[in-house]
Amino acid sequence: MATPVSELDKTDEVTYAVADYIATITFNRPEKQNTISAPMLSALTDMLVAANEDTDVRAIVITGSGKFFCAGLDLRGGGIASGLSNQQNSPANLDLRNAPPIVLHSIDKPTICALNGSAAGYGMDLAMGCDIRIMSDAAKLAAAFTARGVLPESGGTWILPRLLGWSKAAEIIFTGRTLLADECLALGLVSHVVPAAEVGDAARKLASEIAANAPLAVQGSKRMMRMGMNENFNDHVHHVFLQLLPLFRSEDFREGMASFMEKRKPEFKGR
Repeated sequence: MATPVSELDKTDEVTYAVADYIATITFNRPEKQNTISAPMLSALTDMLVAANEDTDVRAIVITGSGKFFCAGLDLRGGGIASGLSNQQNSPANLDLRNAPPIVLHSIDKPTICALNGSAAGYGMDLAMGCDIRIMSDAAKLAAAFTARGVLPESGGTWILPRLLGWSKAAEIIFTGRTLLADECLALGLVSHVVPAAEVGDAARKLASEIAANAPLAVQGSKRMMRMGMNENFNDHVHHVFLQLLPLFRSEDFREGMASFMEKRKPEFKGR
């Protein structure tokens, strides 16, 4: 059973809401450009896990309030980066199993990043970790890691070469380059670029399209896509067949076939 929403409200700097089978997670620290504090990291993980476990959620939208999506980790006032640079908190002592980028990569519910504004550093990695990205025409992606003396620590070195190929990913990461929305679209880093005022609506419309399909099939497709990135073709086809077997026994499969034959819109239950 999913964690009740009331138990997720550890900080008002990240908000969580569910409506029409869509969970919306919003970074709510606009006065600090939605930089990520330690409590926000914990809350984000809890919200992703809760959404993944909630049978009333079929898609997840992650966005920000104000003019920024997320300007990275909190670098001021004893924030995360300050703690990580302390010798007593060496990387050898870090437990990353419940870190948001790992949880984001592992969950089966589809994720859409609604880039209402610019994303930098950790924020860019989180955006890239989502399955689909919709971007404001006024937003930018700033791979500013090397310009700050660090590297993409939250999935960027794994994700970008797979999205762009080695050469282009290397160019962006090594130079710490900032990309405008039209460049992101041309590179394939985002699926759509829309006017800033339309980002939220566009993300919800796409999430609704996804939610209208059989949720077990959608989640199984995502699981197979993720596995396929590290498998050879023969192994992958075998795993896809094993994934199909329980779907053939599902109520949604019978509903999908019946609605097709009866020429009507299906009503999927996630069973």
